[in-house]
Amino acid sequence: MRLDIDSVSIMLGGREVIDDVSLTVPSGRFAALVGPNGSGKSTLLRAVYRAHRPHAGTVRLDDRDLWSIPTAHAARSVGVLMQEQHTGFEFTVAETVALGRTPHLGFFDRFTRTDRAAIAEALDRTGLTRYARRRVGELSGGERQRVLLARALAGEPRLLVLDEPTNHLDVRHQLDILELVRDLEVTVLAALHSLDLAATYADTVAVLRAGRLVAQGPAADVLTPVTIGEVFEVDATVYGDGGRLQFALRPRCVCPDRRCHWSCRHRTETVLTDAR
Repeated sequence: MRLDIDSVSIMLGGREVIDDVSLTVPSGRFAALVGPNGSGKSTLLRAVYRAHRPHAGTVRLDDRDLWSIPTAHAARSVGVLMQEQHTGFEFTVAETVALGRTPHLGFFDRFTRTDRAAIAEALDRTGLTRYARRRVGELSGGERQRVLLARALAGEPRLLVLDEPTNHLDVRHQLDILELVRDLEVTVLAALHSLDLAATYADTVAVLRAGRLVAQGPAADVLTPVTIGEVFEVDATVYGDGGRLQFALRPRCVCPDRRCHWSCRHRTETVLTDAR
């Protein structure tokens, strides 16, 4: 499924938080949104899964205006893993994943063979089959995140929207989640905090600052020291090229000659000021 975000602007509380953003994600590709807190990443994602309606511009799925598609059809097409999701810890893993089939069911419908097969496939793809009868509250944070991803996959979406899917996970589980997502045969739009993860897993990186799109394209072209410095207000050194980029980041130097080191008094003052 191709995703087109065309000149989208979004108003919240009388303030424009997304300003004329355009982004295309071809079918089956992975696009990452990066930017500082408050840059509009989550708000833009909400426009893609119909939580916020743009006041200007359009969001299209395979050339169909998202807001002209029937709600049930949109829910079947777009799977969502939000930043803050809570699920009943008393439910089993299988029961939680089964909730992902809701968009495919009528009010009084029972699960069909097709539904049960989709649930089993989602459990298998996320490595959760052996945990199916365990309660969600008994699992680790990384395992619970996989449960929520499996719930989204059970709906058999063609577009997967992820809002900080690796938030609060340790390094191993961050990699597990994104390896799994990258191998899915679906279109992916994900907001990520980590530049390293965005550079490693995304085909396209879109950089947001204060609701505007600053740059988009392959990570090697977009995540440059200049762009990172301007958007995140840090000093950045980028190593490598292509999909093997690595980033060394530190607080922006305020010394006149900009040659101070990590323990510089001016740099320390900058960190303390930013922390406040």
